[in-house]
Amino acid sequence: MIEPIYNYFTIEILYFWINLGVLPFWFLIIFFPQSQLCKFIATSIFPIFLLGTAYGFVLYKSYLSAYDFLGNFDLYLGITYVADLFKNEYFLLLFWIHFVSINLFIGGWILKDSQKFLINKFLLALPLIITYLIGPIGLFIYWIIRIFYAKRLSLYE
Repeated sequence: MIEPIYNYFTIEILYFWINLGVLPFWFLIIFFPQSQLCKFIATSIFPIFLLGTAYGFVLYKSYLSAYDFLGNFDLYLGITYVADLFKNEYFLLLFWIHFVSINLFIGGWILKDSQKFLINKFLLALPLIITYLIGPIGLFIYWIIRIFYAKRLSLYE
């Protein structure tokens, strides 16, 4: 019974569903930040649980395909080794799930933090969209906005 499900979730299908799967969470965070649905679904542990499960499944599939996990430590040897690691579909998908998860977590954090300072949700849309696309830049833009609303510069809060 589980065999058809296992065979359905190829690397390409997983990539498709992960990209499609985070969109409703981002939609709630950007367009309905004050809603209870956003609070209980998008900024809770639920999306991280789903992405963590997908991550575990990809790890399992890579283990079954005799993936060399110790070779991952080569990424500390230089940028060319990182490029070699990205040639493997399993490593690439694991990286992508990692990237999408962290960006979504940061988007949820930005939303919760902005609610403490009563930052306008329309002003918040720009850093959230940029966080979805390129996480660190969106977080930096939010930090700049936050300075003006908090009326102080805090490097460790």
